[in-house]
Amino acid sequence: MHEALCRSSGTTLDSVHAEDGPPITQRTSGLTALMVATGLSVITIPLAGYISDRIGRKRMYLIGAVTMGLFGFAYFALLNTMIPTVIFLAIVVSFIPHDLMYGPQAALIAECFRPRLRYSGASLGFHLSSVIAGGPAPLIATALLASTGSGYSVAIYIFVCAIVSVIATSFLPDYTNRDISHDDIYGVPPEPAHLRS
Repeated sequence: MHEALCRSSGTTLDSVHAEDGPPITQRTSGLTALMVATGLSVITIPLAGYISDRIGRKRMYLIGAVTMGLFGFAYFALLNTMIPTVIFLAIVVSFIPHDLMYGPQAALIAECFRPRLRYSGASLGFHLSSVIAGGPAPLIATALLASTGSGYSVAIYIFVCAIVSVIATSFLPDYTNRDISHDDIYGVPPEPAHLRS
């Protein structure tokens, strides 16, 4: 849920801030920063997945959620400098906390479901959270920014969502490097032979 929120609200806010200031220069610089950040994600997402294989998916996801919650405040502080190079770097670096969560996310979610339900459970959980949290996130972030005039209100919103993510993730089991191809690891008795297909 938190990842969907941060991905959509972060990119939206980056685009909004990219359009402030001199129209051509700021917009071009902001869009270039988004492209560089996306290019960096090609490295950081698989790297986060690789690291999660070593330290645990749950731990890596929690590190990403905490980093995301805290980085929102640093992000808006960097944007408020109004220095183009600093803003460019803020936008590029803002994708890293997201990538720390996104790298292990698919495996973390899929491993929460026994084999028979894995695809449906992971798909429903992932996509419903994108609709429920990610869909309204840009609208909420824009409304907060418009009503308060401060990006810190959006940072607080992201921080609260990070707290929800940390709490929810703490309840998940971590099956990193365990064989999850059978139901018995989940403490579920095997299905009777006549129900297996």
